[in-house]
Amino acid sequence: MKIVFLSNYFNHHQKPLSDELFLLTYGNYIFVETEAMSEERKNMGWGETKTPEYVRQYNEEKDVIDAAINNADVIIIGSAPKKLVDKRLEDNKLTFIYSERIYKKKTPYLKLPLHFLKFGLWYRRYKNLYLLCASAYTAKDYAKTFTFINKAYKWGYFPECKEYEDIDALIASKKKNSLLWCARFIDWKHPETPVRIAKRLRDDGYDFELNMIGRGEMQDDIRNMVDDLDISDKVHLLGSMTPERVREYMEKSEIFLFTSDRNEGWGAVLNESMNSACAVVANQEIGSVPFLVKNGENGFTYKDIYEDELYNKIKILLDDKKTRLQFSKKAYLTITEEWNAQSAAKKFIALCEQLLSDNTTVDIFEFGICSKVKTK
Repeated sequence: MKIVFLSNYFNHHQKPLSDELFLLTYGNYIFVETEAMSEERKNMGWGETKTPEYVRQYNEEKDVIDAAINNADVIIIGSAPKKLVDKRLEDNKLTFIYSERIYKKKTPYLKLPLHFLKFGLWYRRYKNLYLLCASAYTAKDYAKTFTFINKAYKWGYFPECKEYEDIDALIASKKKNSLLWCARFIDWKHPETPVRIAKRLRDDGYDFELNMIGRGEMQDDIRNMVDDLDISDKVHLLGSMTPERVREYMEKSEIFLFTSDRNEGWGAVLNESMNSACAVVANQEIGSVPFLVKNGENGFTYKDIYEDELYNKIKILLDDKKTRLQFSKKAYLTITEEWNAQSAAKKFIALCEQLLSDNTTVDIFEFGICSKVKTK
């Protein structure tokens, strides 16, 4: 099977899946970059991944890549110009749109008729065009435009999945009452929320530490907020780190806080923190959360803007060692047993084989990756 993945640029989050697809297709896989990586992402350490042999730059090999796109058995197209796959769609060849949710702010109900026409003209006319949902909310957003009905599959981002020789020993070695937050310091990531939580925990007499990793336009405001609340002994602002260093902090931390709002399309830090056996507390509006976290089983979710609910669930984890350990172990197993690149690659190829055989009546996966997303 020949597979081509089209996206803006290659980074460490895509490498594990790409490595597996390259292996399972016996080298018949290429990843096509259509633009240069931004300086902001490079400064976050994203550009330090060694470029594998299957990565190509579209602007340097246009004719060769255009031919590969048209001749491939399967195309995945993410953040790349949709015109690159126009010809193969006209030829009725299997193609997947890889998308986060399209209405990150709110549903623009007044524009839905226009979007119905826009998406209908492009998406609805092609029998062999399907949707890979890199958010639990993607299919519902598209369904509002009457597109990809019964043609959407659970997907996501699949960063490196580590399997530890002794996961119980890793969990036992974590620093007691350690909380971690990791993101850019920007408004919709809400770095102010964990700081307010830390103030309440301190006032309620909890012995803990909160490490915050990242940089951004709000970092000075957050630093001033920490100083004004007199919690600098509890809250440590650590700046940007390489992905490897971030994982080290996750491995040492008991609780991971994920406070972004619905603007967070997926949020690969959730995969990474769960894989590192953190007990997570995450906003249910984040794209990855409904796919990865079962509230009360392998983590806690909370409703957007309900800070009291977030605070109370963090207190449960600090007070109840049994629940904290249960979440840590089950979070780890969620990633190692299902939501990882190896599982995704195998399931995706099986799904493609089914669709290429024109057998669209049977759902081969009942749950997890590549299972159909219900929109009702």
